[in-house]
Amino acid sequence: MTSIMKSEPPQPPTKLRILPLTPNLWPALEDLFGQRGACNGCWCMYWRIGSAYRKQPHENNKAEFQRVVAKGPPPGLIALDGKLAVGWCQLTPREALSWLDRSWVRIDDRPVWSISCFYVRIGYRRRGITVALIQAAEKIAKAAGAAALEAYPLDRSLSPSASSTGFVSTFKRAGFKVVTHRTPPRPIMRLELKSRA
Repeated sequence: MTSIMKSEPPQPPTKLRILPLTPNLWPALEDLFGQRGACNGCWCMYWRIGSAYRKQPHENNKAEFQRVVAKGPPPGLIALDGKLAVGWCQLTPREALSWLDRSWVRIDDRPVWSISCFYVRIGYRRRGITVALIQAAEKIAKAAGAAALEAYPLDRSLSPSASSTGFVSTFKRAGFKVVTHRTPPRPIMRLELKSRA
């Protein structure tokens, strides 16, 4: 008789700290993203300028995002294991991301915040970093008075693609609900932070 063992949920590193990305933490983000800028040189510019990020050198994307960080407010959260940056989550009011805040994504005018992308260092994936970033994002968005926290993950059961926006199953476990679909494998999900009037 064989017994089926339940797998334990992944545990993040014991020294994990999650902080807003401020200019003093830029070197840690630079180290995390590497020379290519994480997702093919994006440097978290896709949701700001759309596919135009592909048409300019990676260095331009990096410089533009560094200006965003320098200007503030912090455009996301960085996860640190000791001094090593191991994860990133872009977290902003939806309206701060012009490419995202368009009619095909905007489903209403509520003041929602968006978790638009993640990047986790190789060797730290499947260790609960994404979940820890989502939990921290919820606290920060709630403290800022956001009505809801929105995400745009991929449904892995409908598409085998990799996703820098996270997976539906992860957001469901965090309490997010599907509110609509842009395409079948790409829902818009929300976690309500304030009761609707």
